Parts: sequence; C-alpha cells; structure tokens
Amino acid sequence: MPAEPDAIALAVDVADAADDRKAGDLLILEVADILAVVDLFLLATANSDRQLKAVAEAIEERAREQHGRRPQRREGRPDSGWLLLDFGDVVCHLFSTEQRDFYSLERLWADVPRIDVVTGQRTAPSDSSASVEEA
Repeated sequence: MPAEPDAIALAVDVADAADDRKAGDLLILEVADILAVVDLFLLATANSDRQLKAVAEAIEERAREQHGRRPQRREGRPDSGWLLLDFGDVVCHLFSTEQRDFYSLERLWADVPRIDVVTGQRTAPSDSSASVEEA
C-alpha cells in the first residue's frame, strides 16, 4: 500500500525545513509497501554537529507548526553523527557525511520508490531527480 498523503505532506515539509538549514543529499524513500510501521524515510546530511542539531530542531519546529506533530521518539546525538526523529509514519535519519556513507541507507533501500522532495510526487527507484543537491 502506498504512503498516505498526510505522511507525504509531512515528509516534504520537513525536507524543506532541513533544506532551509542547508542539509544536503535530501532523499525521501517510500518504504510503506515493505514496512508495516512506517511509510517514509527522510535522509539528510549535515556537515557538522552544530548543523545536525540545527536541522533536527528545524524539522521538529516545522512538524509542530504545520502538522501539529512531535516526534514519538528521538535517538542519537549530534556528536555521534546521527540523529533519528520518529514521527510514526515518517522517520527522519539525519547524518554526518561519514555516517551517511557508512550506513548507506539509500543503497539498502535501492529498490523502493522515491518521493520528490519538492513536489511530493513518486519517482522510480533509479530516478536520481528525487534528491536535492546542496545549495
């Protein structure tokens, strides 16, 4: 079953918040057909601990202000190079460059559809237009 429209709207909005804080390599993966507990993963990369923290705060603020949502769970620390914000249907994985390369979630989930971070439209798994380049 495809991701719910509300989940897509949340993922696109929090991706925009991450982009506002200059997070790079933004990617939304649609895992709803494979995982029963989550519809979408947002992946984002930050260049420093400080930026990682700022991206997480921006995502939480946007989710709260525009969707009335708070993370159900938050894991990791900026100094570890990885933070996870779990909104239930949307899980945000925020990485340092090194941790993003190490975990390589986009390779692990290479066969799932992507959601364009700007339009919210589904794209094929191999379509590279699903990510936004760092400004």
